[in-house]
Amino acid sequence: MPAQPLSIVVAINPSASFGKGRGVGPVVVSRLREAGHLVTVLSEASFEQLLSAARAAVAAGPDALVVVGGDGMVSLGANLVAQSPIALGLVPSGTGNDMARGLGIPINDVDAAISALLNALHEPPRVIDAAIVHHTDDAGLPKHTWFACVLSAGFDAIVNERANSMRNPKGPSRYLLALAIELAKLKPIEYRLSLDGVETVTKAALISVGNSVSLGGGMRVTPDALLDDGLLDVLIVQPLSRFAFLRVFPKVFKGEHVSDPRVAIHRATSVTIEAPDVAAYADGERLGALPIRIEIVPGALRVLAPAPA
Repeated sequence: MPAQPLSIVVAINPSASFGKGRGVGPVVVSRLREAGHLVTVLSEASFEQLLSAARAAVAAGPDALVVVGGDGMVSLGANLVAQSPIALGLVPSGTGNDMARGLGIPINDVDAAISALLNALHEPPRVIDAAIVHHTDDAGLPKHTWFACVLSAGFDAIVNERANSMRNPKGPSRYLLALAIELAKLKPIEYRLSLDGVETVTKAALISVGNSVSLGGGMRVTPDALLDDGLLDVLIVQPLSRFAFLRVFPKVFKGEHVSDPRVAIHRATSVTIEAPDVAAYADGERLGALPIRIEIVPGALRVLAPAPA
């Protein structure tokens, strides 16, 4: 038994990894209760219902919110507890699990991930940055959305749009098929950017803004990003032919694309991105059409994760 039981809300996405992860949540709850903690379990029929239930549970002031699922659940959690004393825990069971990678939480090993969570509950939470995006939703209403991992606003976002519209295949191969389809239509996008107030107009194939290192299940788009440096890493890939894209793309999984002269990474605390007919995605969730303004907020999140090596 812990010296003092903690009050923990566990929000479970039953559709994580297309339903393959539905058995993870009950194991997490069982292990937390066995450790003596007071657990409130949330598992709803839809993401919207889960968000509503989680918002109400967080308003009661628990010690921690633990999300079980993929990066979409990280988005849910970050948007509920950013700039609050409530710690955010994560047991990855989704498709991409990129935030778990960035935090050093084991993936593809549920027992190890739960053990890491239990160990973290005995230590002070790790404090990391998060970014807030000022944008409008698809109805044109102003919104403010937090993200903890990576935002995409270029070819990668277009591929995400395609993948989300597809029913098959399931799993990571859906993203690769969507990439192949959109690659056939690849064309440069004209952006108006502002990095810490310095404006530029440029054509690019891809723009990503990272607080962490990867998206899409391990693509290390901003490989040197740090979660606690108070900076955003802004990846800009110049226009590429399809052949050149296919040569550069495999390097992304190891973060080796940054050596290509057509790839640049800038660091900033505030980023504005404008372009026609492009939607932005953050932590795998659709935000809406550009323009957007992003600000890094140092120390905005307290997370239950191993200390950095």
